[in-house]
Amino acid sequence: MNMQDTVLGIELGSTRIKAVLVDKDHAIIASGSHEWENILERGVWTYHYEDIINGVQDCFMKLQHDVMDTIGVPLTTTGAIGVSAMMHGYLALDEHDRPLTEFRTWRNRTTGKAAKELSEKFSFNIPLRWSVAHLYQAVLNREEHVTRIKKITTLAGYIHYLLTGKFIVGVGDASGIFPIDTKNRYDESMMKTFNHLVEDYDLPWNIEDILPAINMAGEQAGRLTETGARLLDPTGTMREGILFAPPEGDAGTGMTATNSVRVRSGNVSAGTSAFAMIVLDKPIEVHREIDIVTTPTGKPVAMIHCSNCTSDINAWINLFGEFAENLGVNIPESKLYRMLYSKALEGRPDCEGLLSYNYYSGEGITDFDEGRPVLLRKPDAKMDLASFMRTHMTSALATLRLGMDILKDEHVEIDRIYGHGGYFKTPEVGQRILSAAIDIPVSIMQSAAEGGPYGMALLCAYMIWNTGESLEDYLDNKVFDKVAHKTLMASSDEVDGFGRFISNYRKALKVERAAVESF
Repeated sequence: MNMQDTVLGIELGSTRIKAVLVDKDHAIIASGSHEWENILERGVWTYHYEDIINGVQDCFMKLQHDVMDTIGVPLTTTGAIGVSAMMHGYLALDEHDRPLTEFRTWRNRTTGKAAKELSEKFSFNIPLRWSVAHLYQAVLNREEHVTRIKKITTLAGYIHYLLTGKFIVGVGDASGIFPIDTKNRYDESMMKTFNHLVEDYDLPWNIEDILPAINMAGEQAGRLTETGARLLDPTGTMREGILFAPPEGDAGTGMTATNSVRVRSGNVSAGTSAFAMIVLDKPIEVHREIDIVTTPTGKPVAMIHCSNCTSDINAWINLFGEFAENLGVNIPESKLYRMLYSKALEGRPDCEGLLSYNYYSGEGITDFDEGRPVLLRKPDAKMDLASFMRTHMTSALATLRLGMDILKDEHVEIDRIYGHGGYFKTPEVGQRILSAAIDIPVSIMQSAAEGGPYGMALLCAYMIWNTGESLEDYLDNKVFDKVAHKTLMASSDEVDGFGRFISNYRKALKVERAAVESF
């Protein structure tokens, strides 16, 4: 097999680093992965830099082994490589390209003052997790490192820089660093406003000096250097010179992996966190709950980002697994999840007087800086397994529903929506509950399970194999034209039941607030 006819996508997600090798038919032929988890250290959600590098290397080594096992040749080159990672957060470098602080992930909610002030001054919603919010908060806090900043970037941009020496991000990733204008550049008027806001702090830089360059999908973004090749593959097998696509955030690669980059299309990614991405056909008003980012080709996207989704479900399922082990019953994890997820469909759609808040961390949609998982029930509620699981599966999408209600009030049109991520792995369950939540048919693609790394590989493929068509047409006509998908629409009873649940959820938010304040 000619390895020049393959492309490689790597994504650093919240709980897993994964690499997939894709052939010219856009089929995955090999993969590798590395499990990891963020840590809360001195009040900051982070990953250690050595864990980032070690994780990428371990993931790539496992990919190499899979290539040898399945294809029978060493992985020495490929047609193109692309790196994706969890969006936003804060990664600042000094003049020697050394990190100045810990990597501050999207999960941190310590930037409230900065985000509020920037949103007011820009007349544009700046979420707490965006890079500019972290930067401005560091300035307001007079953190010592801010006078030594030479670059700020995202995790994807950082890895891309280490591998290629090019200080570049894709436009979708850039839109989570600083607001983007209609010409797909950092907004000049907002940069002037930012510089004015920090002029009394005697900083040796202006904002435009420290931001990465922006590339669009399809553009070339550098090549693998000798240093980068040794970082990626310490064994020396991988050759330098391989072409790179612009690095993207996981939102952009999720859109690509689900063929949701066309106007009026959308997708919902649901795992540790959940977010909906709806490609807009018209501007909408400024809302604190809605982020405006872009597709990898620069089209405006309404993003509803929920910091919490399946973590609380996972905790309960682990508890059930431990209970089974104590009875001497060893149930494989995949079977346990499938059984308990499926049980949720037997519960009543309104959850019968049960209510839960899955807030492991703060939640921007409902304006919480911290979270406490809470389960509530009325004394006469039906407390059986089906109702219990339905409650947690429904709660996982509650904040997403609150954001989608805003888009509904804005009369945003959606022609199609796809689901992907761990929440949808058990057939029909997550798909049906999401459809009930948003009152729209939901489709699941056969290929969507691979998610971000596959989407990044497709952006590589588009860069080197497109024949002049748009990304939208390339995906429609060359990638997803024969991919099987299943579409489901929730029943009217399920839609109405989710509506009753969310009404109770809104009313009882004061209970979650009290839990945070008192426990």
